[in-house]
Amino acid sequence: MARKAGKAATSVKPASGQRKAASKAASPSATRGKSAPKLLSGGNPQIAKGTGDAPVQAYIAAMPGWKRDVGRRLDALTVSTVPGVKKAVKWNSPFYGVEDGVWFLSFHVFAKYIKVAFFRGTSLDPVPPGTSKQKEVRYLDIYEDGFDESRFADWVRQASALPGEKM
Repeated sequence: MARKAGKAATSVKPASGQRKAASKAASPSATRGKSAPKLLSGGNPQIAKGTGDAPVQAYIAAMPGWKRDVGRRLDALTVSTVPGVKKAVKWNSPFYGVEDGVWFLSFHVFAKYIKVAFFRGTSLDPVPPGTSKQKEVRYLDIYEDGFDESRFADWVRQASALPGEKM
């Protein structure tokens, strides 16, 4: 097999143990003591189920690219609109409710957008644009070019006043 001109004829590789040590030392997760969350299909973070703000913030921190900033904004708008809102991560998605285990809103990361689910969406005015196989659920798909924050906050206010969905 002929080599291309200009290429080095030899390369030096560290021994197997040295490679592992070098990659571990360079890994940011090695310094934290735990591994970074795995991104599932479409970039959705795989976060362990949990209640409270911490798992939701871990989910948002693991969201890829521009979606992380949108996730932070969705969380901040929901918290400012519904003081004392309850939070959890279930099925690799953040959930928001006014009482533990009863939810009015969730969102999920997909490859090109974030899908916000309003569990009683048909009762909102105006009704969010995305339909669902579930009778009352309506969706808002958020793309990189942004979303109407005022409209979202109004939907959150309305949704939080409705009976939530037990899950």
